[in-house]
Amino acid sequence: MKQKIRKAVIPVAGFGTRMLPATKSVPKELLTIVDRPVLDYIVAEAYASGIEHIIMVTGRMKAAIEDHFDHAFELDTSLRRNGKESIAETLAKGVPTVGAMSFVRQQEAKGLGHAVWSARHIVGDEPFAVMLPDMLMVDSEPCLESMINIFDKHGGNVIAVEQVDPALAHKFGIVSLAEGKDGPLITGMVEKPAPGTAPSNLFISGRYVLQPEVFTYLENQKPGAGGEIQLTDAIISLLGSQEIRPFEFTGRTFDCGSPAGFVGANLHMALGRDGVREAVFEEIRLYEAGHKH
Repeated sequence: MKQKIRKAVIPVAGFGTRMLPATKSVPKELLTIVDRPVLDYIVAEAYASGIEHIIMVTGRMKAAIEDHFDHAFELDTSLRRNGKESIAETLAKGVPTVGAMSFVRQQEAKGLGHAVWSARHIVGDEPFAVMLPDMLMVDSEPCLESMINIFDKHGGNVIAVEQVDPALAHKFGIVSLAEGKDGPLITGMVEKPAPGTAPSNLFISGRYVLQPEVFTYLENQKPGAGGEIQLTDAIISLLGSQEIRPFEFTGRTFDCGSPAGFVGANLHMALGRDGVREAVFEEIRLYEAGHKH
């Protein structure tokens, strides 16, 4: 009987160096897109996709993430006492039910592969999802839900990919594809290929559905790019024994770990919000009119 994707691993132990000094004392995952932390959107995508249990892989200086997903009794009491019931209810809805979220400490910063491996005992012997918290992926249907639908049909592993300008392919992890009997299959992955040598224009974009055998490879994985244990290297090791299917995501993806992506995400989300959209358009109008200070 095919197993269901019940658990998602979200690695949140990174330092967020691209967003310094903002991330000196605030976890990058809690920087806000309009009025919600980036991580809130990732967690919402997981639950909307049918995930039952989220495993956060944290590190030092990340206790605020655990607090964010806890029930704040004092704040709740104060809001209700002051007649702000709707705000209190909104906050309450964001608190996971008991047992629906776990936290594991990655004690050394050894890379994404090591972070995922740190969650192995909670994941257990079942397929699972990995969601990178920097990558905010927006579409009418959650990216992870689409991937789980592919998994439910075919099993194996599924990796989200997106198109990139071939001239920029050397900046990304690029996949190579071949046509299988039930659609395209990933046959290889190259991390930051030399200009002009990329096997396709599809890059790995931050969502994975993986079989538990990946933990076996991560257990003995030697450091790769940047001297870190890379998840990509372990997935490449799976290629000889398991099918890996691509899901080409065609929505909008924002890399919120970079200033440009973070601002882009804020602008995109703000334009979708009544009461905020108008202020954004007014600021743009003033900027274009020359009122830049």
